[in-house]
Amino acid sequence: MLEEIIRNLKNSKKIVVLTGSGVSAESGIPTFRGKDGLWKRFRAEELATPHAFSRDPKLVWEWYNWRREIIASKEPNPAHKVLASWEERFPEFYLITQNIDGLHQKAGSKKVIELHGNIWEVKCTKEGIISENREVPLKEIPPKCSSCGALLRPNVVWFGESLDQATLNRAIDLSTNCDIMFVIGTSVIVQPAASLPYFALKEGASVVEINIEETLLTPHVNYFLKGKAGEILPELNKKLIS
Repeated sequence: MLEEIIRNLKNSKKIVVLTGSGVSAESGIPTFRGKDGLWKRFRAEELATPHAFSRDPKLVWEWYNWRREIIASKEPNPAHKVLASWEERFPEFYLITQNIDGLHQKAGSKKVIELHGNIWEVKCTKEGIISENREVPLKEIPPKCSSCGALLRPNVVWFGESLDQATLNRAIDLSTNCDIMFVIGTSVIVQPAASLPYFALKEGASVVEINIEETLLTPHVNYFLKGKAGEILPELNKKLIS
């Protein structure tokens, strides 16, 4: 099966990868949802909302500060590194991620579409200006805009919020027009990201799923590789460059 995937990959012009929390989990980053996301008796679903931020921005920022400290201590794993190398190898290679940790960029990936935002970016609640903030820990909680003094919020998509339309349109366009798509470490449950592989399948692309367990997508894909991305991708890469 691996040889067949490599043949398809070599014969493909447009390559798209969709990654989820499973890729980051292999670097030691918890999902921040369910039992892994429990913090001071709060669940992620209780904190990552516009309502929670308007009610208690300090509490929400304390949680994000905790998350940022965890993420800052982690490094890209072999899966991140292989994907970064593929971007250099294939001219029309794009990476769509549901992760907000920035580990793909840390590994060297540049053409990254972040569906859910980036935890290292902040957005002014008054002016809407987005800027980078890599303070660990944050010097001020909650942080304020240096320009107007308004509260800053994490530039991430919260529960109940819509994805940035231009970002989503770009992801749909790439998925619809690719020759092969790799779906890696995602449960393929959270919409609208979960629909992207189906756009690829509908247009005749080959879809390769890599996950530690089967998902709702598995019966529909061309290839399913069960296991850790950090182990499977390096194996694929060896065959690709040999």
